Amino acid sequence: MTVALFTHPACLDHDTGPGHPERPDRIRAIERALEAEEFATLAREQAPRATVEQLTRAHPQRYVEGILSIAPPIGESVMLDGDTVMSAGSREAALRSAGAAVAAVDAVMEGWARAAFCATRPPGHHAEAARPMGFCLFCNAAIAAHHARARWGVERVAVLDFDVHHGNGTQAILEDDGNFFYASSHEMPLFPGTGHPHERGVADNVLNVPLAPLTGGPEFRAAWGDAIIPAVRAWRPDLIILSAGFDAHERDPLATLQVRTADFSWLSRALVELADELCGGRIVSILEGGYDLVALRECATVHVRALMRS
Repeated sequence: MTVALFTHPACLDHDTGPGHPERPDRIRAIERALEAEEFATLAREQAPRATVEQLTRAHPQRYVEGILSIAPPIGESVMLDGDTVMSAGSREAALRSAGAAVAAVDAVMEGWARAAFCATRPPGHHAEAARPMGFCLFCNAAIAAHHARARWGVERVAVLDFDVHHGNGTQAILEDDGNFFYASSHEMPLFPGTGHPHERGVADNVLNVPLAPLTGGPEFRAAWGDAIIPAVRAWRPDLIILSAGFDAHERDPLATLQVRTADFSWLSRALVELADELCGGRIVSILEGGYDLVALRECATVHVRALMRS
C-alpha cells in the first residue's frame, strides 16, 4: 500500500542563520536520500498550510496570532529565545510543517496511504502551548493528534518520540487528556530538562524512559523493546504518530548518545509492526531533530524503508 511523503519548498526558506544546527540542508539531505530508485513509489505530496482552527486545537488563539504576526523583512530575523529564530520565510514554513502533519493524518485515515512521513521544518516537539522554544514554533505532533480526534473521531492516539531531547511541548499539551498517550526515550541530563520517569500524565498516559549520556544501541533498544512498546501495546491506540528525531545517533553534535543507524532501522521496523498489530498499520511520522547530515540521510533512508515495509 502507498506511503505518502509530505514536504514543501517553503521549509527551505526558514532561515535560522549561519552556524545554526537546524538548517535547510537537513531537508535537502533527506530529499537527496529519497531520490533513490527504491523510493520511486512514494506518493510525493505538497504540504498544505495548516489553518488557524487546526493550530488552535493545540495552542491558544493569542499565541497562534502572535507567531503568525511576526514577519521580519527579507535578510533579517527575530530571536524568540536563545536558539529559536523567525526569518522572513519562517511563518510559511511553520504553517506548511504543521499542515504536513495534519495532511498525513488525513492520508492514513482516508486510507489512500498506509503510512506517511513529513520531511519538514521547523520541528515541533519543544513548542509548548504558549511558548516557542528549542527551534520549534508550533507543536506539529500535538496538532496532528488533536486533528485526528476532531476530524476523524479517533479515540486513542499515541505519540511516540525517539528524538534525543525530551518533547516537553508535546507532553505538556497532551498529558492532561487520558485519550492521548505520550512516550519518549531521551538523553538525560540534557535540554530541555523535562522527561523524568515520575511524569506520568493525568491517567498514566505519559511514559518517559531517560537514557544516561553515552548510552548506546543495546540500551536504546531495551528502552523501546522492554518498556515503551509493551506499554503502547497495552494502551491499544487507534493511531500512532511518531516524533522522528534522529539526533540520538552517535554522529550527532547536540548530544552524546551512541545510537547507530542500524538501531534506528530496528526501531522503525518494530514501530511499523506495532502499528500493523494495533491500528491497521496507520502510522504518521513527523521529522524532529537530527543535525549531522550524513547520519540524518542514513536514518531517513532506513526509516522510510521501514514505513514502506520494504
